[in-house]
Amino acid sequence: MIVPRVFLNAKEEREIEQGFPWVYDNEIAFMKYEPEDGSGIQSVPLADWPGKEGSLVEVYAKGGAFLGTGVINRASKITVRIFSNQHADVISQDLQSFWAKRVRDAVNIRRLNYTDTDSYRLIFGEADLIPGLIVEQYVSSGKVYLVVQFLALACEVFREYILSALKTSCAPYGIYERSDASVREKEGLEGKTGWIGAEREEKIIIEENGVQLEVDIAHGQKTGYFLDQKWNRRAIWKLCHGKRVLDAFSHTGAFGLNAVSGGAREVISVDISEDAVCMIQRNIQLNHAEKKMSALTADVFDLLKQYETEGQKFDVIILDPPAFTKSAKQVQKAYGGYKEINLRAMRLLNEGGMLVTCSCSHFFDANMFYSMIMHAARDSHRRIQVLEKRGAGADHPVLLGYPKSEYLKCAICRVL
Repeated sequence: MIVPRVFLNAKEEREIEQGFPWVYDNEIAFMKYEPEDGSGIQSVPLADWPGKEGSLVEVYAKGGAFLGTGVINRASKITVRIFSNQHADVISQDLQSFWAKRVRDAVNIRRLNYTDTDSYRLIFGEADLIPGLIVEQYVSSGKVYLVVQFLALACEVFREYILSALKTSCAPYGIYERSDASVREKEGLEGKTGWIGAEREEKIIIEENGVQLEVDIAHGQKTGYFLDQKWNRRAIWKLCHGKRVLDAFSHTGAFGLNAVSGGAREVISVDISEDAVCMIQRNIQLNHAEKKMSALTADVFDLLKQYETEGQKFDVIILDPPAFTKSAKQVQKAYGGYKEINLRAMRLLNEGGMLVTCSCSHFFDANMFYSMIMHAARDSHRRIQVLEKRGAGADHPVLLGYPKSEYLKCAICRVL
């Protein structure tokens, strides 16, 4: 019996051949399958296929070229998530070994750049060829905690194989599931949270670049902490010695605390969330940074205007906002928001001051990001030297052909 086959419309295979791992519902022409009654291979529209969501399917170009094997889910606009260029019958021979190797490969590639005491992203979904799966590794007091997110049916159907592989490869002290993101609803899945296995501490202390940070793995944003900026936070040390620093959209205070480690004379960390500011204050105490660093609850947009009115000046300003757009339709609106905060930050900097500015929205791509910086500089009547163009760390590999995996932009700029 043949594995169900998805055939694409004409020319829809181009992106997939370049590495794009998703097939949208409107790209599918028809399906072929073989009924159990032996009536022969049938060709039907996507909606009429009688099979089960979460099944393995093979994807073919209109002309018949094999493109890969994935998991089908007609509840989602992303109807097939491709995860292998092998045929389905080969994969199905030993699913445990297949997923164990995928997890082991992800673990081993991180070990090139990280040690056993580091906290980092262990698995980055499609970029690690495990669609929809996010795994963070946190190390606290020598114990490994994993926070897992099964965000798509394509990994949910293999969860037991994946969890078994994680236990074998990482020997975690605890595993906490944070499959509570809204994207699961689009996959036709209910949210899941809680410990997988023995219950452990929900609030832990990790070390990043020598800085102590509290992480709430059960209730913190997304998976509790944003690990992707680790190396960018370390990169600001050289900018901050003896400087006055503004850390905007601070979240946990991690950028600000790295500025303190770099020798800053004063750091003001700002976030609109009172819960975030409480966490920043705890982290300040953890690192005995009270004499140099303070936390402030405020809307960053309003605060930048206020500081400009007051004539305040800074030597270093860090802008690490949340994604201002989560869809292509909102990009122009997001452009205005990014431009405003960057323009006002430039006006607050002393001549020769440093602007560390970031965007974590993959819709707001690098070309648009650097264009925004250029236009913000023009309108603030400042000149900009971009000293470094940075992104996420090596724990966030980029899968070529899948632009979403190259989402983080971090520019270190000198403002003249």
